[in-house]
Amino acid sequence: MPNTGTIRGTHHLTFCVGGAQEDYDFHVRALGLKSVKKTVLFDGEIPIYHLYYGNEMGDISTLLTAFPYRQAGWMGKRGTNQAKQLNLSIPEGSVSYWADRLKSFEVQAQEIELFGTQRLAFAHPCGIPYHLVAASGRDDRKPYDGGGVPAEHAIRGAYGTTTSVREVGEMDFFVTEGMRGELVSSEGAHHQYRIGTEEGYGRMLELVEEPDLPQGTWHFGEGTIHHQAFDVVSEDNQQDVKDWIVGLGFTDVSEPKDRGYFFSMYCRSPGGLLVELAYSHSQGFLIDEGADELGTHMCIPPHWEHRRGEIAQLEPIDTVETVVA
Repeated sequence: MPNTGTIRGTHHLTFCVGGAQEDYDFHVRALGLKSVKKTVLFDGEIPIYHLYYGNEMGDISTLLTAFPYRQAGWMGKRGTNQAKQLNLSIPEGSVSYWADRLKSFEVQAQEIELFGTQRLAFAHPCGIPYHLVAASGRDDRKPYDGGGVPAEHAIRGAYGTTTSVREVGEMDFFVTEGMRGELVSSEGAHHQYRIGTEEGYGRMLELVEEPDLPQGTWHFGEGTIHHQAFDVVSEDNQQDVKDWIVGLGFTDVSEPKDRGYFFSMYCRSPGGLLVELAYSHSQGFLIDEGADELGTHMCIPPHWEHRRGEIAQLEPIDTVETVVA
């Protein structure tokens, strides 16, 4: 049997937003997540925040990470052949709670049903669509209970993503053969795949056929999803997954990149979704902050340290937690 490597589930979800303050308010104050880490984007020459949200320790699959691009003036365009929507897992029976909570924050939301799950559809202030999915079955991820949301209703973490495609064909091959996923259900233009193992979380990748939409942007830009990172557990397994995908003809998988808190490879899928293969550093987020300090410092990567003065010119953020200068 060929060695295909193992994808466990989602590692994190990353997207490009507008203002840093509105993004922080949306995720921390409205959605009740913890601000786990404040740092800067590793790529490029323009200082851009990289803001991480999740549970108490920023565990794998609970992480949402944002690049606020409004200050730089870079806009994205939503469209097809592009990651479209972020789907987050909540407990069954929590949709009504979240409908009321979002209404109190003046966020318009709509209750829908898709693939047998009750969902709440709404949008980030920059326009990125979100679904809170009342997922059945095992989800023993420990939610953050310090954000004003009762633990019995709190967001558990990633459920997955939805990608807009012109047609399913090549993306189906990439997901089922390359990522060893399985088609679970189809409802008209909507298709749901399960990826990963029983030990993983955020295993649902959904596609929606939208052939009449214009092409969406793939570069950094406000209002678009940048990538979905999948948990590949270890260095050796990351290479195994890469070798398998490259052997199928997807030869543009990157070399590993050290992202400070995890190690990443990237591959653009046929449907436009940028797939990251990630495994965490042994110290994770504790590499530059203590467990009781997470999210309370501006953590500058070593290669940006000499530009701390420029980073200080980024938009100030009024935070719930006390940030140490």
